[in-house]
Amino acid sequence: MKNKVKTNKTIKVTKIKSTIGRDSIQEKRLISLGLKKIGTSKTIIINKSTKGLIKKVNHLVKIENG
Repeated sequence: MKNKVKTNKTIKVTKIKSTIGRDSIQEKRLISLGLKKIGTSKTIIINKSTKGLIKKVNHLVKIENG
């Protein structure tokens, strides 16, 4: 068998808005992505679960190619 090398696609996610007045589940989703304070950024590997998290809080974050 040939060994396949997978290249993981990444994106950079930055929190740009506050979670004050939002549902608590949205705050929990941002924390699970590693975003606590406004202006914090994380480089995240794209998979189905992270796509779903980002889709739910896309109005609170800025997404860039990583």
